[in-house]
Amino acid sequence: MILGVLGVGHLAASMLAGFQRSGLGPENILLSPRGKAAALRARHGFRLAADNHDLVERTDIVILAVRPALAPQVVQDLPWRKGQILISVCAGVPLSRLGVSPARVVRAMPFTAAEIGASPTAYFPDIKEAQAVLGRLGPAIALASERDFEVATVSAAVYGWAQDLIRKAAEWSSAEGLDPAIARRLTAMTFVAAGKLIAEKPEPIDLLLEELVTPGGITERGLQVLSARGVPAAWEEACAAVLDKLTGQVLD
Repeated sequence: MILGVLGVGHLAASMLAGFQRSGLGPENILLSPRGKAAALRARHGFRLAADNHDLVERTDIVILAVRPALAPQVVQDLPWRKGQILISVCAGVPLSRLGVSPARVVRAMPFTAAEIGASPTAYFPDIKEAQAVLGRLGPAIALASERDFEVATVSAAVYGWAQDLIRKAAEWSSAEGLDPAIARRLTAMTFVAAGKLIAEKPEPIDLLLEELVTPGGITERGLQVLSARGVPAAWEEACAAVLDKLTGQVLD
């Protein structure tokens, strides 16, 4: 298998690091010749295509990682062929806008944690060749419809918000005197622990929280403050705003 990457920016660079981590060698990867491509070639030995036409001709699976507003234009008039697969990681660009027949198209939403093999990557439709590629970056999660995929893509924004919460909590701990390195690691691992428990235990989340939140305890006190400040409602509003942006327009 030869994997092509069309659009070599920050997300693509994270994915490439994940592919290497999974054992996919640079001889199996072909990059379009812009963005970070030259630097990544010099550092890791990836091959460069002459142009986008050359990249599509020489690859079996192509990852499209350009700016969403450019995606439909970029894939036009390229030599797509039967049996080839395009994996688009361009948020907000529906399948109908990606005319690459007779190739097949999959939408996916990896996170930058792909570089450490820890990205939960939602994708649609469920094509086994795409799952095999995306599974190198972390758990690949197949969805039943494109609407489900749009909802799942909101998690890519939540991923950033979680990092912001980690930053704020770590900075608060440091301001209170905790060693900054310890504050950063402890806060980050706290989020990992919370997510891992919910991901791996079958009980309803409400039940897990009920068991955790002791009446009169510290968790309950903090949740009371957050609720009084309107944080839960603001969080839901933010999720809805991202979904509206995803489904209402092609993102910039």
